[in-house]
Amino acid sequence: MTLTIKPVQPFTPMANPPPEPLLQGQCTIPMQTTKRASGTRAPSKRLVKHLREGRSNKRSLSQLSKRWREYHGSGDWEGLLNPLDEGLRGEIMRYGSFVEAAYQGFDSDTSSPSYAKCRYSRNSILEQAGVDGSGYRVTQNLHATSSIPMPHWMGHIGVQSSWIGYVAVCEDKTEISRLGRRDIVISLRGTSTCSEWLENLRGTLTSCPFNDVNDVKGQEEDSMVESGVLSLYTSSTSVRSSLQQSLKDEILRLVQKYNDEPLSVTITGHSLGASLAILAAYDIKTTVKHALHLSVISFGGPRVGNRSFRHNLELQGTKILRIVNSDDLITKLPGLLVEDHDDMAQGKKARVAHLPRWIQKHVKDNQWVYANIGHELRLSSRASLKLNSIDVATCHDLKTYLHLVNGFELNLPIQAPIQ
Repeated sequence: MTLTIKPVQPFTPMANPPPEPLLQGQCTIPMQTTKRASGTRAPSKRLVKHLREGRSNKRSLSQLSKRWREYHGSGDWEGLLNPLDEGLRGEIMRYGSFVEAAYQGFDSDTSSPSYAKCRYSRNSILEQAGVDGSGYRVTQNLHATSSIPMPHWMGHIGVQSSWIGYVAVCEDKTEISRLGRRDIVISLRGTSTCSEWLENLRGTLTSCPFNDVNDVKGQEEDSMVESGVLSLYTSSTSVRSSLQQSLKDEILRLVQKYNDEPLSVTITGHSLGASLAILAAYDIKTTVKHALHLSVISFGGPRVGNRSFRHNLELQGTKILRIVNSDDLITKLPGLLVEDHDDMAQGKKARVAHLPRWIQKHVKDNQWVYANIGHELRLSSRASLKLNSIDVATCHDLKTYLHLVNGFELNLPIQAPIQ
């Protein structure tokens, strides 16, 4: 039996239906893409053009600088998700373009000598990926390392450490004024390499090694996270620092540099990158002692921790908005979901949804009891006329998520139906 590892790639739809009408200032995401050769320029300029054009909406322009904290979770997104607030939609699409740049920058060609590395120089990543008009500058490349040793016969395909994203900071004065603060973005792509796929299979929970002592006092359960995600976040080699260390060093440097002005850190990612984003947010909030607004905007993320981990994130004040396609299987993995959300506050023990007690005990003993984390914008491919016949892989694709966010309207609901 041969196991074929396929990196996540933008999809091409089966047909090109007529475009749906858009709201004023709404972004459009081109649904059809072509396979790009290694080293070619990413055809994403259209995305930035529409993002820029969306700023001509005077209402959104005036609101963002005043409401950015609200859009980044200060009020837990109450009243903003259904119908989807136009200012929040613009922010979600904007951060989605940063994740798309992480995919565009990654060399996924296994025949390329630069496989699993960044295809561009640090100073040209955003330009080459088509988001050069963003006002941001990349300050740090990020790499994730697997702790699973790969056999030598796999050659460079079995690479343990690979480029997974970047840190960028907004430096354009006009954009800083529009945003209402200086923003630091951390962008992380999804699973692409063999070692990353193998880490994804390590779906059991393990103790989180960087808990805040004050957070865990009095808790009956340990704060736990997925083993494979933790490995990719904390592992290092003799020549490569861990993702954890690289992130903390760079965020500390930037916070110290800009500590005299309004500052936010926004972590965004898709799939594996969404899980790493939540783990990084918890770690940064625990170790960086600065009054800094930190939020996560993630797309298609799997489960990442148990309810104690979720409780600790809430105690920190870390704000997490998860964009979820209800037809995306990946968002229902790994493990089994804890049914309750409020029982922890009432001192009740965790329960596994709709399972006999003997199965519940087996699941708990083997560390498979996960909890949903943060707040959700839940959408559905099946509710979209364009996407209701797509396959499982496409349901998880980043472009599918951006299309669903872009088409979310009160009169044309792409939100998942209430069960």
